[in-house]
Amino acid sequence: MATSEPVVSRLAPTPSGYLHLGNAVNFVLTWLLTRQAGGTLHLRIDDLDRARLRPAYLDNIFRVIDWLGINYDHGPSGPDDFLRHHSQLLHLPEYNRVLRRLAQQPGLVYASQRTRTGGPEAFVALEIPGAAWRAHVPAHTEIRFKDAWQGEANVPLGALMPDFVVRKKDGVAAYQVASVVDDLRLGTTLIVRGLDLQPSTAAQLWLAGQLSEMAAFNALRVQFGHHSLLTNEAGQKLSKSAQLPVNAGILAQREGQRAVFGSVAELLKLPAAAGESLETLLQAFSRTPGLSRRE
Repeated sequence: MATSEPVVSRLAPTPSGYLHLGNAVNFVLTWLLTRQAGGTLHLRIDDLDRARLRPAYLDNIFRVIDWLGINYDHGPSGPDDFLRHHSQLLHLPEYNRVLRRLAQQPGLVYASQRTRTGGPEAFVALEIPGAAWRAHVPAHTEIRFKDAWQGEANVPLGALMPDFVVRKKDGVAAYQVASVVDDLRLGTTLIVRGLDLQPSTAAQLWLAGQLSEMAAFNALRVQFGHHSLLTNEAGQKLSKSAQLPVNAGILAQREGQRAVFGSVAELLKLPAAAGESLETLLQAFSRTPGLSRRE
């Protein structure tokens, strides 16, 4: 992983379900890359989706981190500390400033609202309560950036995420806005994500390009690496929403930690023996050039 910037990365889970194998693998990958580079790792929990937040899900994040044996340099020490001192709700004024700036750009943002009859959404004034704000993405917009894992990426944003939401109907900033603002505040220079989030990366790069104060969030300053996704026995992408309420996610995995470390070793094309433990994984990975070992 070659970068002129000090490596600053983050674990950024959402407390909307029990963390699954894919989440744990992403945690370990991010931890390995950050530690290999002598960088700084933050724990940043995205909790703006209050409807799906549950105390058990929030607690599960800290339990999984402890269970994996990884650490982070900055962030909450536990659920109570998070809610008191680190919740995204504490940063609503920052998100709102960016939303106002976006709304000031001619033709960039518009509001829409469903009709009372349940028909298609209609355009309304930005000031109307209960309206979602959307960014107007030209149909043929393509975002190009260097993906440290996949190589050169060319994402057809206008086709994959046309007019994505920047402010939800409840008046709160949507994920794409909050994530960029948070990463700028933390000084993030390395973002490790699943390949399914490559369109979100493109949306955030496009969004940051609309405002001068967000220009630091671009493919020259921030390095992105999108790893392949893990699937279940049916070949379906792992997701928190697909788990049963009684399922404790990765903590209930029969194979335990070896399922995580083995999957990480496979993604990094390391010998199978490297996946026996976090220690063997770290030792094997320390002898590799990091993200240059693309699939």
